[in-house]
Amino acid sequence: MSGFRVELFRSGALRPFLLPAGVGLVSTALYTVFSALQWRSFAAPSWDLGIFAQLARQYAALETPIVTIKGDGFNLLGDHFHPLLVLLGPIFAIFPHAFTLLVVQNALFGLAAAALSYGAIRLLGPMTGTLFGLAFAFSWGLQGAVEAQFHEIAFAVPLLALSLTAFLGRKWAACLLWAMPLVFVKEDLGLTVAAMGIVLAVRSRHPLGVWLAVWGVGWFALASLVILPLLNPNGAWAYSSSIDLVKILGDPATLFQPQKGVTLALLLVAGGVIAVRSPLALVLLPTLAWRFLSDNSGYWGPTWQYSAVLMPIVFAAALDGIALARTSRRRWLRGFGRQAASVSIVAALVLGTTLPVFKLTDVAGNFSTDRAIAATAALRIVPDGARVESDIGLMNYLVERTDVFWLGNQNPLPDYLVIDHVAGGLPAEWTSAQVVGAALHPGVAFTTIYSAGGYEVARLAAPTP
Repeated sequence: MSGFRVELFRSGALRPFLLPAGVGLVSTALYTVFSALQWRSFAAPSWDLGIFAQLARQYAALETPIVTIKGDGFNLLGDHFHPLLVLLGPIFAIFPHAFTLLVVQNALFGLAAAALSYGAIRLLGPMTGTLFGLAFAFSWGLQGAVEAQFHEIAFAVPLLALSLTAFLGRKWAACLLWAMPLVFVKEDLGLTVAAMGIVLAVRSRHPLGVWLAVWGVGWFALASLVILPLLNPNGAWAYSSSIDLVKILGDPATLFQPQKGVTLALLLVAGGVIAVRSPLALVLLPTLAWRFLSDNSGYWGPTWQYSAVLMPIVFAAALDGIALARTSRRRWLRGFGRQAASVSIVAALVLGTTLPVFKLTDVAGNFSTDRAIAATAALRIVPDGARVESDIGLMNYLVERTDVFWLGNQNPLPDYLVIDHVAGGLPAEWTSAQVVGAALHPGVAFTTIYSAGGYEVARLAAPTP
């Protein structure tokens, strides 16, 4: 077998994959270092990692994804439609830790970087193509997602990258096959798939694109109108109410917000401006539409994970725009096409100092472990299998071995309360575990058994005889 590999290398069969694989491995490694330092410092940006770790734990046990962090008996398939996350089950069964999900996401982003680098090197040559691939690998959308920790879009990024790379190589069937599973990552991606199908149909002049568009629209309709309302405890798609078209039409000025402008400007420079020359830029529209039409301001800006799915699209559109510019009759466009990749690369370098991975240049200052001893001691006190009510502070570290509920919901009576007074997101007036317990479970007593470093663990008091 080793001789076969040597022969493959000598024949040059593996050489086109070496640089792309290097880009993928470098990005995976650096992102995993970042995640490890973030994990070690007990940073918890949100409750999402805990939610998806509970889902993975359920799938590993071959059970329905009931996620108690979202609510007692809450089926997470009624929140977003992401059945493809069942792939996390076997992985979590072998490595049953929330941190595993961070490594999985980083590896998936690395796979996407390798795929897009392969397409870039074929078009731009080894040096420029590799730098372009690195610009994508460490783009602001992906770095934001890594810092925000695991989300279902981790699977969408490589599927998009592989599909779009196939599109650039005029491999229409492969483009379709890689795009089809996107509808099982998140419901809104059905519209993204539909947009890809339209572009594929126009470019290839093949009915495959039409079928892909129908597939995307069909699954979006089925997920949002039937499956999600059926599985959601409120009997409705949870996120449809955030878009009020009547209100927007009555006051169109609400569409123009500075945060939306920043997101668009960053997309423009990431794509070297020339991305708008490609019809692939139209594939950005479904995601931008639901984000910008929402009344949730958290969707508008370039932070968190919301722009991760846009990165493979805008970088692939840039490559397609460069290829189209080379055959243009306009001399200025051909000239700009030769420089457009440099715009993306330079933009990535300039923005790099403001993005999460740059924090690795000062580990001590950006990943403090001052509270680590106190956090570890607090976790040791809570026994395996206990029912725990927690804020976001230590939630991610408890899900793999206890039944965790978020204290913002109405929950059954817990065995333990776990509180982070510094970074748990508690109301200011909840100054102790006893105050929290009285607010959430009136008439029930909790006894504090640990308090240090801003962490507090309280146990359900035994009833008085």
